[in-house]
Amino acid sequence: MDDQLAEVNKFYEIIIEFITNYSFQILGAVIVFSIGIVASKYVRTFIFNLLIKYKIDETLSGFTANFIRFLIIAMMGIMALGKLGISIAPFIAALGALSLTAGLALQGSVSNFAAGIILVITKPFKIGDTITVHEVYGEVEEIKLAYTVLVNEDGEQITIPNKYMIGDVLVNSFKYRIVEGSVGIAYNSDVSSAIEGIKKIIDADENVSDSAAIVGIEKFNDSSIDIGYRYWAPTSSFFKTQYSINFKVLEYLRKENITIPFPQREIKIVGENIATK
Repeated sequence: MDDQLAEVNKFYEIIIEFITNYSFQILGAVIVFSIGIVASKYVRTFIFNLLIKYKIDETLSGFTANFIRFLIIAMMGIMALGKLGISIAPFIAALGALSLTAGLALQGSVSNFAAGIILVITKPFKIGDTITVHEVYGEVEEIKLAYTVLVNEDGEQITIPNKYMIGDVLVNSFKYRIVEGSVGIAYNSDVSSAIEGIKKIIDADENVSDSAAIVGIEKFNDSSIDIGYRYWAPTSSFFKTQYSINFKVLEYLRKENITIPFPQREIKIVGENIATK
């Protein structure tokens, strides 16, 4: 029993000695770190409002403000460790090594964030635009610092890392996509009537853009004249509009008795006649 009391008394004396020697350092470290947390919050709000005031993109403004807040907290944390008498040199060295390792491991992610910042600054497209990049297309639904989300006509969400937005060819057709079609008619058909009729069909469709459709002779085939047509359709109903227009064109050609010919070949056999015995 006496041994246990002695151990408790010894532990009590250590605690008292520690509090006596380090109480002010601990209190100072807590105060410094608390000030850092509170100050970082106000600085973050100030930086964010300042950037928004100068019409900087909200996503980039939030990222910048949060990054500055993180730096302030980290600096005050280092100062708090110094108040406790802890050498911060090993921590800085370890942080440097950790940063290098993380940088190598997250090289792709860092590239995406860097590309995202460039996208926010340059603004090659905005939410609602239709873009084609890396062999996919869709309407821009969301722009993040690391990736961009597209939605196609089928409702599929396509997530594209932002590094492809900067390092690849990007086509922005805004809310529409170009539709290209063609139909072959016989050489003895009224070409002018066919062109005029197809153009009226396209211009009358409510889903087609106000931009005038382009209709004309695309090429001359062996058995037909190809009438080509181009127009702008909304991305959200691209295929629906295309299929509807094609059906109306077919109905019009049948109504006007304009023939869509089958491929034809004329074969001649050249040679001497062989007399039959």
